This record gives sequence, C-alpha cells and structure tokens, in this order.
Amino acid sequence: MNLQAIIALPRTLAIAGTLLLAGCVSYSGSNLVSGVSTAADVEATMGKPAETRALAGGGSVWYYPRGPIGRHTYVVTLGADDVVRGVDQRLAEEYFKQVVPGTSNMKQVRELLGPPHEAARYARQKRTVWQYRTLRVAERRLFFVDFSDDGVVLEVLNKHDDRFEDGPSDSARP
Repeated sequence: MNLQAIIALPRTLAIAGTLLLAGCVSYSGSNLVSGVSTAADVEATMGKPAETRALAGGGSVWYYPRGPIGRHTYVVTLGADDVVRGVDQRLAEEYFKQVVPGTSNMKQVRELLGPPHEAARYARQKRTVWQYRTLRVAERRLFFVDFSDDGVVLEVLNKHDDRFEDGPSDSARP
C-alpha cells in the first residue's frame, strides 16, 4: 500500500463506518425491487440523487455516482408511476462499448454513464475530457471520454489506474 492510500485509510474507514452505523443509505440500492419499490423507497435507501433526468412519456432516471473514491455509478430508472423499473451499475464494459467515437455526443454519454468524476477543458486542443473511475473485476481502471468543441466523442481510453500501485508506474498497461 502506498503512502497516499495509508493516509486516506482512516478517513475512508470513518466515512464507511458512519454510513453503516447510520443504516439509512445503501451504496448500491440492492434492496430495491423492480415493479415494487417507489421513488420514496429509493430516496430513503440511497439518499438524494446527484442528478436526475426526465424521460419522454413520463418517468425519470436518477444518478448515484459513488465517489470521490467510489468506482460505481448506480442508475435508478423510475416509471411515470414513480415505481422502480431497474437499478444498474453503469460504469461497466457493457456501457463503455456504447460510447462510439464520431457518433456519440456529450448528452448521450452523460445519460448513459451519469456525471463524470472529473472534467477538464483543453482549449488549445479544442476538447473536453471526462474521467470516470471504474473497476474491472478487482482492477482499478480509468475510463476517459474526449469530446470535440461541438460535443462529439473524439476518442475513448480505458486504462489501468496505476495511482494505487505499490510498485513502479505502469502507464503502458491497456
């Protein structure tokens, strides 16, 4: 474990312990039942969403990014009747594959993955980059989406996150 991880550990444990003791907020919403749980159940279980989006024809999507150290974004889809239709963890390969350079745009990526963990603007390169921290099995990963000035995806990068390694950096790792 590196020094940054050791320093952050007590704070992380304190936050996790507080949430467990409080018992009021679920990390993933795993106790929510599609077709049964309501919007009130979602909020009581997972807290207030970081972002919401209305769906055409009624219903809504609620986003729960579990950061800043979390590597999951849970998305709860509610029907027009405010009943849960589904709960998905969106920072996963099946969703990353839907982000297509030259085709996808900022709005579509935000709707698909939710708010990014970090966003940066590179004016000289005329691009904006969104970063999502992710996991692949037990491996920490970073998923980057680069957008042109007109909001279209230029490229995507899914790489190993070597910031938490004990050994030397492995930036060439895919």
